[in-house]
Amino acid sequence: MTDLLAGQGAVVVGGSRGIGAAVAALLARHGAGVVVNGRDPGAAGKAADAITACGGRAIAHAGSPSDQAAAEALIDKCIGEFGGIHILVNCAGIAEPVGSSIVDISPAEFDELLEAHLGTVFATCRAAAPRMVEQGAGSIVNTGSFAFLGDYGGTGYPAGKGAVTSLTLAIAAELKQRRVRANVVCPGARTRLSSGPQYEAQITDLHRRGLVDEATMRAALDAAPPDYTAPLYVYLASNLAAHLTGEILVAAGGFVGRLPRPTPAVIGYRDHHDSPPWSVQELHNLFRPDAASRPG
Repeated sequence: MTDLLAGQGAVVVGGSRGIGAAVAALLARHGAGVVVNGRDPGAAGKAADAITACGGRAIAHAGSPSDQAAAEALIDKCIGEFGGIHILVNCAGIAEPVGSSIVDISPAEFDELLEAHLGTVFATCRAAAPRMVEQGAGSIVNTGSFAFLGDYGGTGYPAGKGAVTSLTLAIAAELKQRRVRANVVCPGARTRLSSGPQYEAQITDLHRRGLVDEATMRAALDAAPPDYTAPLYVYLASNLAAHLTGEILVAAGGFVGRLPRPTPAVIGYRDHHDSPPWSVQELHNLFRPDAASRPG
């Protein structure tokens, strides 16, 4: 046990299993009081009990906080039990249906994926952010995924994770001057969503189709346990990371990295004050496959 987060109140959404459970336990080991949230009351209670059995402070609060009233109740619970909401970690998520693609996913399935990822993050951030602003400090750590790049296929999962990343960056920009930080972690860890025959078959098929390379496939099939990912969440939650906000960071096994902020590369430029719009043929000349190899 350490006092790095002493006096801090934390909510971990999706904290009953997998990465969320590892994060909740590590937050408590560093002194935070933790509200463990999960849809399954039994699993949330078991995770909270495991923390208190080790000398930490934790309570369970079951339910799906994608509903705004449920999210508000979750944040109120943390304030009532631990004196404030200083840390919000979002780790909840559901998997894309096996083999799902834009060709066959149903609107209901797509909506469910967006609600589980983006809806939950929005509702909890909307509930926590005003309280953090009132306190004059707070840290939000949301869970993204490499899937937002589209490399793993799917629909609602990459769309939801991409939206979570964009929302987090917007929150970071808006609240930076009010001492509330927001960052994204793209984790790689073995959980119930990333193990088992169906998952292994899906990753193998993505490699067969050329969507992921050999190294990515092997890493995905041999992921480290969540304990290797949790420290980055706890670091970002702490004042040690007071200089970091609006970051997209990676923790996958022993690998820690940063996804640079996308910036446009200039392909062509003309001043609209004294030049006509680009013609279709001119744009083709700029973007044709051999354009990069042609002299200026």
